[in-house]
Amino acid sequence: MEIFISTAWRWWLVLWPHVLATSILAINIAASVHAILTKRDNRSTISWVGLIWLSPVFGAIAYAVLGVNRIRSRASRLRAGTRAIAHELRHAVPDADRLRAAIGPDHAPLRSLATLVGQVTDRPLADGNTIEPLAGGDEAYPRMLAAIDAAKRSIGMASYIFDNDPTGRIFAEALGRAVKRGVEVRVLIDGIGSSYTFPSIVGVLAGKGVRAERFLPTSVPVYFPYANLRNHRKIMIVDGCAGFTGGLNIRDGCWLVHKPRHPVRDMHFALRGPVVAQLLEVFVEDWEFVTGESLANDADGNPGAGTSPWTPDLAFAGTAIARGVRFGPDDPDIGRIKLVLAGALAAAQKNVRIMTPYFLPDDAICQALDVAAMRGVQVDIVLPDHNNLALVSWASTAMLWQVLGRGCNVWMSPPPFDHTKLMVVDGSWALFGSGNWDDRSMRLNFEFNVETYDRDLAARIDAHIAGVIARSRRKTLAEVDGRGLAIRLRDGVARLFSPYL
Repeated sequence: MEIFISTAWRWWLVLWPHVLATSILAINIAASVHAILTKRDNRSTISWVGLIWLSPVFGAIAYAVLGVNRIRSRASRLRAGTRAIAHELRHAVPDADRLRAAIGPDHAPLRSLATLVGQVTDRPLADGNTIEPLAGGDEAYPRMLAAIDAAKRSIGMASYIFDNDPTGRIFAEALGRAVKRGVEVRVLIDGIGSSYTFPSIVGVLAGKGVRAERFLPTSVPVYFPYANLRNHRKIMIVDGCAGFTGGLNIRDGCWLVHKPRHPVRDMHFALRGPVVAQLLEVFVEDWEFVTGESLANDADGNPGAGTSPWTPDLAFAGTAIARGVRFGPDDPDIGRIKLVLAGALAAAQKNVRIMTPYFLPDDAICQALDVAAMRGVQVDIVLPDHNNLALVSWASTAMLWQVLGRGCNVWMSPPPFDHTKLMVVDGSWALFGSGNWDDRSMRLNFEFNVETYDRDLAARIDAHIAGVIARSRRKTLAEVDGRGLAIRLRDGVARLFSPYL
């Protein structure tokens, strides 16, 4: 027995280096094959394969931890069982003559943009809408509360943040009154956004009979890998006919007349017409994903067919042409919103105006901005001078040279902090909603925007941004380059984390 053990041990001493080398080789080959097959960017692929082979074991571990896109795969798996909801909007789709009158000739840049966004979203443009800008909570909250109090059939609300504060409790009271009147009410709050105040507003809503759920509730660090999958959408649909969306959360800081300690400017939008059905589609999908409850009641998955309280009202209410743009971490490949933004920048002929609280676009979007500016398009980017997230502000400053150096204009708006998210092209096309110009919105969050080809609305939004620019200070390349060494190092380190800020 001792002779057998001794012999086996000697064989192991001889063989273990070969076993280890073979194992490392197999791991390196597997990691390299995965990188080659899944990475779309050649530079990224070369970098990871080089690290894998030049740093055995460490390179493969680093790739497994940091290189594999788990966010998209997890999002796709999570949403795999959710039915895609699509209302029949055939009667609202504008014909060729209507498109020529509203947008331009067949080969005009904005017509090409409309074709692009249609392919990206797989949803049609809808005619017959009224879209009204609302200045922050001061205008939006009273209108939303009035719509809740007037509701007869259904109220669907999704919000990233719904605070348990005076404003949140006013909404909870209104929603509770609607439930008592027999209105079907569903409220969806992001799992992280619901924890911004303690105790959560969910308990308050439940106490008033309101059905409220959290989107992917999380207990960091137990479920930390899912913390990125946030529902950042802000949507409310009342009776299938009145819609509200934009950048506005439900919290006291956005109601400036209440003189909050941390005031926040924002812009929201009231919508009526067939495009509201596209808001309802997104809410119904998200609600079914979270709760398993289907608000669709026919075999084809159409929400609110027949006499359901969730039936959309498809009647015309105005003349604006618009389309909902949903996007998130379950998007295929590059992501819907990046294609939309790049297409809009390519379509611009005269000017582009952008407002966003968080500006951390990737290189491709920066290049699209630069190309527009170098073509002679005036590109104005408005950012808050005092950001509510210091790390984001530092990282954003570290990358501004990419756009300032090619002719884009950057303007820093004065306090209070401006959370508005807008884009206007040539005073004729506008984009608004929940999405920011950062990787978190473009890659990690579930978002919802609306594009519109209504010239009057686009002109109003353009004038609003021009007014903000008039009271803002200009950020120059000399100012960015003139930062001290310590500040540049701080900002540069912050930029390393920009994909997750």
